Amino acid sequence: EMQLVESGGGLVQPGGSLRLSCAASGFTLSNVGMNWVRQAPGKGLEWVSGITSDGTTYYLNSVKGRFSISRDNTKNTLYLQLNSLKTEDTATYYCTKNPVGLITKPLTQGTQVTVSS
Repeated sequence: EMQLVESGGGLVQPGGSLRLSCAASGFTLSNVGMNWVRQAPGKGLEWVSGITSDGTTYYLNSVKGRFSISRDNTKNTLYLQLNSLKTEDTATYYCTKNPVGLITKPLTQGTQVTVSS
């Protein structure tokens, strides 16, 4: 059974950093496309970043240069490094198993990121 579990969110001040993790089981993460999407309070789902099976990475323009997606094949875990956080990054972040850029309703609980002073 496929399972994804996100973690690593928290409360951080503007300019701060967090590293989100997505532990995968039931499939090999490096064989598929993976994405991070987010949902801010009162708003719809927004695609943030994706990584293809060959390791090519893609980013939403507003997070380019600040966020970095990666994976650890030995741990079957996806990461999203969030640097220089802004208040507008406040959202629940989800990892999804999809072709890069495809947004579907997450089936996981996500991890909450709150950027506030």
